[in-house]
Amino acid sequence: MTNVPETIRKRVDSLRATLEDHNYYYYVQDDPRIPDAEYDRLFRELQKLEAEHPELATEDSPTRRVGSSAETSFEEVTHRLPMLSLDNAFSEDELRDFDHRVRDRLGEDGAIEYVCEPKLDGLAVSLHYENGTLTRAATRGDGYTGEDITANIRTIPSVPLKLRGSGYPDLVEVRGEVYMPRAGFEKLNERLAEQGEKTFVNPRNAAAGSLRQKKSTVTARRPLELCAYSMAVTDESVLPETHWDSLQLVRDWGFRINPEMRKAEGVEACLDAYNELMAKRDSLPYEIDGIVFKVNRLDLQQELGFVSRAPRWAIAHKFPAQEELTIIEDVEFQVGRTGAVTPVARLKPVFVGGVTVSNATLHNMDEIRRLDVHIGDTVFIRRAGDVIPQVVKVVPEKRPAMAPMVEMPEHCPVCGSDIVQIEGEAVARCSGGLYCPAQRKEAIRHYASRKAMDIEGLGDRLIEMLVDEGMVSTVADLYRLTKFQIASLERMGDKSAANLVAAIDRSREPVLWRFLYALGIREVGEATAKGLAAHFGTLEAISEADEESLQTVPDVGPIVAGHIRSFFDQPHNQETLAALKEAGVTWQEEQVLSVDEQPLSGQTWVLTGTLSGMTRDEAKEKLEQLGAKVAGSVSRKTACVVAGEAAGSKLTKAEQLGVPVLDEAGLADLLREHGVEV
Repeated sequence: MTNVPETIRKRVDSLRATLEDHNYYYYVQDDPRIPDAEYDRLFRELQKLEAEHPELATEDSPTRRVGSSAETSFEEVTHRLPMLSLDNAFSEDELRDFDHRVRDRLGEDGAIEYVCEPKLDGLAVSLHYENGTLTRAATRGDGYTGEDITANIRTIPSVPLKLRGSGYPDLVEVRGEVYMPRAGFEKLNERLAEQGEKTFVNPRNAAAGSLRQKKSTVTARRPLELCAYSMAVTDESVLPETHWDSLQLVRDWGFRINPEMRKAEGVEACLDAYNELMAKRDSLPYEIDGIVFKVNRLDLQQELGFVSRAPRWAIAHKFPAQEELTIIEDVEFQVGRTGAVTPVARLKPVFVGGVTVSNATLHNMDEIRRLDVHIGDTVFIRRAGDVIPQVVKVVPEKRPAMAPMVEMPEHCPVCGSDIVQIEGEAVARCSGGLYCPAQRKEAIRHYASRKAMDIEGLGDRLIEMLVDEGMVSTVADLYRLTKFQIASLERMGDKSAANLVAAIDRSREPVLWRFLYALGIREVGEATAKGLAAHFGTLEAISEADEESLQTVPDVGPIVAGHIRSFFDQPHNQETLAALKEAGVTWQEEQVLSVDEQPLSGQTWVLTGTLSGMTRDEAKEKLEQLGAKVAGSVSRKTACVVAGEAAGSKLTKAEQLGVPVLDEAGLADLLREHGVEV
């Protein structure tokens, strides 16, 4: 011991203390402070130092036992056979080394048959059955002593309370993994958040916390499942010759075994199984963090034996970690195509989920407040498959002094318009919809759509090119485009360019409601735009109305009124409206009709069949001018049904209910009678 440098001694002591602390946080408090990958790194470092300096090894080192001897309110249970942990492989070379050691110890030159089992991310348990009846369940604990969780295990539907069939021993122990499926985990966290309770970091943490509830009624409400992975007979030898066959036997007794299990002949087949399972990882309904390879023949397992904490005949080949620990260096705000302002954490780069991650979403300010995120915080980052990396937990113990809180900016970082957040909505938005470069393509697409300005030929691909080439910055720029400019674009000939210029020109004189809808004001759809146009008559009147006045329009509540007011309050939006006027766009103002002048006000009409003199949309607009609401289905409250050619079930239902029916000629007469042009 005298030859070991003091720095090494101190590092070994520090690693042991750190690992014991994290065992406590994980197993006792159900509150992990570091991701599994970080724990694995610390553990492997300690293993390496102890291997290099055997004189430093002690019996109480975390490397000499499995898990943690946790002090809890549950009674202690001593395992008849130790519940060993597994050594880990993190690369193909490490797995090949394992296979080489197995064959070397057995004196085998040929391929060894392995069973490949998904490594479920849950909690290992031991289940004892006497004469086929469940009598005791325990956690793994430190591998020798666990906790009695029988009452809670009994609440899990996939745990048989009595074994099925016959032929099982009088006393048998089955071991398995209790886990929480992804869907159940998400619903549980949603429910806990709604109740203002602490949420879980990941499904394994949720499963562990659920199994250690003092009241089994709480556990019963948690979506837990159990998957068996081994059998240990304790009073007589009825085991088959292979591990695979023993699992089939356990399945026959009523246990779930994993359907992704397979056999593999040799290490290269094991690597194929690893790669295939990793490709399926994100599509599975439960989380896995690797694949376990076990020598299939039980006599070979017995011959290989085990070391102090792990069997020599099995190894866990871990997948790239999906959770890691890093530091938030800054928080920036991005503006999406619909104006949503999203906080994004700029991270100290970290390798997680197979890639290096330097950014993670924080969703919205509600999520920032829930997590209590500060700049400079140490945080858990999670990345699964193609899912955008996200911050899932803060480690407040590592927060620097005076770490600044995250605040939503008052103005859009892209265009400078006000950022607004309507009461009751989680998402804040930039209010410069027509002007903001971040929303440019979406604003143009909506403006040109069929139900808005109906600019035929201006599709998504062409909008992308016009914006990317710098030809269009706002919707007003559309009216300055020339045939020559458009024809210069890829795959745009003279005829197509001329047709587009003509379509843009035809859109210069829209009716007021179409123009209002085309502006893309949040929550202002066709019906609301029509209601606003009919009520106020002019765009100027709408833009000057206060929120109280706006709410006198049917279907306009406080939230919609707030969006309208925010839109017209932004100078950039007013500048774009002025530019549209300058470009020759003149929306047709509407005559404001009183309720008396809208003879169909409050009535619901239905159109069915084919009309020859007008389209269904045209008929709908004309009825709405008279105050009618046009619906898609017939009920007893329907005032009238207009039936064109080949009218079907709606006409039949109207006749059954005694609802008045007009043909197309009758509709035309009604419209003329009230001064509507046909």
